[in-house]
Amino acid sequence: MSENPLRLLLRKKPCLRVIETINALEAIIIRELSKDNKGFDALWFSGLCHAAWKGMPDDESTPLETKLETLKEIRRVSSMPIVADCDTGGTPDELCRCISELSGLVSAVVVEDKKGVKRNSLYGSSVKQHMEDMSVFADKLKQAAVSAEKSDIMLFARIESFICGETEEIALKRAERYISSGAEGIVIHSICPNGGDAFAFAEKLRRAYKDVPIIMIPTVYSGFTFGELQDKGANIVIYANQLTRSAVMAMEKTARSILADGCSRFADENYCVPPKKILRMIEGEQE
Repeated sequence: MSENPLRLLLRKKPCLRVIETINALEAIIIRELSKDNKGFDALWFSGLCHAAWKGMPDDESTPLETKLETLKEIRRVSSMPIVADCDTGGTPDELCRCISELSGLVSAVVVEDKKGVKRNSLYGSSVKQHMEDMSVFADKLKQAAVSAEKSDIMLFARIESFICGETEEIALKRAERYISSGAEGIVIHSICPNGGDAFAFAEKLRRAYKDVPIIMIPTVYSGFTFGELQDKGANIVIYANQLTRSAVMAMEKTARSILADGCSRFADENYCVPPKKILRMIEGEQE
């Protein structure tokens, strides 16, 4: 059995660059940009973006079977490692089933420590969000770790303390508990524009755990370069939703142009790739 490709990459490189990919076309684009180890290292299967493309709310209601079908489409065109967003994972049994079903499709899963009806973390304090009890979540991780080991999938725990108003001290206690319960890496989430809480957390966690991967998602503190985030302690940087957000802007701009101009010429010339480029991408022809 070959070694988990993400685990192998983490041993070879100090920090990995991961980008949101939730359909086969995005996977083809990233694959072509990442030849010869010069681009992205892995793909992020975003719960938010996958739900958006399916026209579903980001509340964990998208069926697992739908996610599996999409992941199979991505895997058909790309061999890059995939890190899958599993939200809270549901009950321990549901999470274990999910991990088992993901075997052979993904290299890692991320599970967050909130409870109740899911609300996206980017809402911050504008909506009510609740942390799961530390012991309850740790027990879920213990059960999930067994399934993850059988499936050769890395298990990452996502700490939402800074989203829900908990202190750094509690966040570090959660990290310690989760690592001892089987988490191979820690995702520290932050909506602080300067990333200060995530950076301070990473610095302290690294002192205690030299070899545990720290994962950052700089959606809000986007001004920091990849190199700067690595210097702040990141081993994995996830650009979690930029492709979908840029696609929405591009589609709106193109549609408005067609309405305003009464024809598609300006949009074709300024906003659209030639049709033959799409054909070459999906049929595997050379440029």
